[in-house]
Amino acid sequence: MGKNEFLTPKAIANRIKAKGLQKLRWYCQMCQKQCRDENGFKCHCMSESHQRQMQIFGQNPHRIVEGYSEEFESSFMEHIKRSHRFSRVAATVVYNEYINDRHHIHMNSTQWATLTEFVKHLGRTGQCKVEETPKGWFITYIDRDSETLFKERMKNKRMRADLAEEEKQEREIKRQIERAEQLAPLASASAELLEAEQTRELKLESGVKLGFALGTTSKLKEKKGESSRVVFDEDETYETAKGKPEGTSKNRIGTGGGLSSLEELMKEEEMKKEKLNRKDYWLCDGIIVKIMSKDLAEKGYYKQKGVVRKVIDKYVGEIEMLDGKHVLRVDQEELETVIPQIGGLVRIVNGAYRGSNARLLSVDTDKFCAKVQIEKGVYDGRVLKAVEYEDICKLAS
Repeated sequence: MGKNEFLTPKAIANRIKAKGLQKLRWYCQMCQKQCRDENGFKCHCMSESHQRQMQIFGQNPHRIVEGYSEEFESSFMEHIKRSHRFSRVAATVVYNEYINDRHHIHMNSTQWATLTEFVKHLGRTGQCKVEETPKGWFITYIDRDSETLFKERMKNKRMRADLAEEEKQEREIKRQIERAEQLAPLASASAELLEAEQTRELKLESGVKLGFALGTTSKLKEKKGESSRVVFDEDETYETAKGKPEGTSKNRIGTGGGLSSLEELMKEEEMKKEKLNRKDYWLCDGIIVKIMSKDLAEKGYYKQKGVVRKVIDKYVGEIEMLDGKHVLRVDQEELETVIPQIGGLVRIVNGAYRGSNARLLSVDTDKFCAKVQIEKGVYDGRVLKAVEYEDICKLAS
């Protein structure tokens, strides 16, 4: 057996040494051969196989470099899509993970000399969102898959449909209010006519006069010394005995009847809107939340605030911390809404006016609710007197 056979100690040692990553400057991309030292790389460059590969490279160098560049770019994007699809991560972290495979396409064989140039290229082509920070370059993968785009379009379509439905309900309520205002003068005129006819006198054969009191419980005054009686007094006596105050009659007709029915109608519309927009999820982009997960206390994130940059599957949010700019993925069960100072802007995240922006007017600490005024949109200027803390959240400036 020769001294460098496959199972000899020397051959095994050589394989162990060649197993890990080695210096990039001693790697030949054309031959796909990694040398362990400068002497080995020099010997390889003088070999006949390397000379043949270099002759092939010299015939069309631009095409070969472009081929390596495309392969490097596609492999790099495939890795970031698989490992960091929904997170913001440092470019150096992704690159170090990518080069763990010793048979990867090396960057010195591409058109990019440095990682910074490659990251800028990804930003220019729209494949990643690129940010330069004091800690280095950070990249975020932009998901352009057909399934993701379809879900995004369906989500936008549902939001537009909900908004159209709310506008339709609002227009219907306004029309009903205008109709009630037009009918109000007629109702007042009919009420005056009824009051004028309240005390009609009926003469009987015995000479006794009876007065009808419709819509009131006050007794008729005696006229010219003659006795008078009140008809239908039994019902009023029965209601008074039950504890109802005098002056209340079930036969009373007044001008307030139309307005009370309008209020009931508006109340029903509000209840329908509340039932339609009350969901078990409330996360949305652009709000400031507080992390209440005790599992993150060891890393210093417990009760820290961050901005929701993205919502995943309605219940999970990507939170960019206000201190440190780190990005975490946290479930909404471990998050809490933030109430700003008086006069600050808030987003209504749940309930009848879900999705509207409002300004905080006051806070009731005893009832855990707040008074807000909606700004812009269909309900501009409307004041909500009692909105629970869980239904509003501070907006990021």
